[in-house]
Amino acid sequence: MTTDSAPINLTHHFLIAMPGLMDESFSRSVVYMCEHSERGALGLIINKPSPMRMEELFEKVDLNLGRTDLIEIPVLQGGPVHTERGFVLHEPLSQSDPNGPEAENTYASTLMIPGGLEMTTSKDVLEALSTGAGPRKVLITLGYAAWAQGQLESELAENSWLTVEADAQVIFDTPIEHRYDSALALLGLQAWMLSPQAGHA
Repeated sequence: MTTDSAPINLTHHFLIAMPGLMDESFSRSVVYMCEHSERGALGLIINKPSPMRMEELFEKVDLNLGRTDLIEIPVLQGGPVHTERGFVLHEPLSQSDPNGPEAENTYASTLMIPGGLEMTTSKDVLEALSTGAGPRKVLITLGYAAWAQGQLESELAENSWLTVEADAQVIFDTPIEHRYDSALALLGLQAWMLSPQAGHA
């Protein structure tokens, strides 16, 4: 049981939507939590593809995509807030190439997420990717999900979400259509085990 002295912190966790959560943006979603404090929370949905491919996104910002491994990857619908803005979730540069020139550098606007990942909102990460450099493992969303102070805690109390510590393999190495089931598997669950009725058992 959480008390005021020990607030819950879901940074670097997955929120997994329960079947009763019918909101169009969040139904069957897996949200990677980038930030969670007493002021609120911010996350990126990692399993809702948009119609846009990464190559098209780069064309929109007048860049060629120099990474053939990313050309056909969908840009994801990261959430209902600021859907015109791009958010790049990636592994730390030091993991991409520990000896490379980028190992000590970061981008102009990067959030270091406790747990090992980074989220960048500045264009320089796209410029790095356009040259074939940049982080090896990367996920790009348009928009993000946000919760005001106390809002996420209320939704958790209503059993809208399951939570589990995030696994980068689910984010970067699992096909998008399998991420919901893979996130549930981290809890030893399968979708058929979940009741569509919200509420306490």
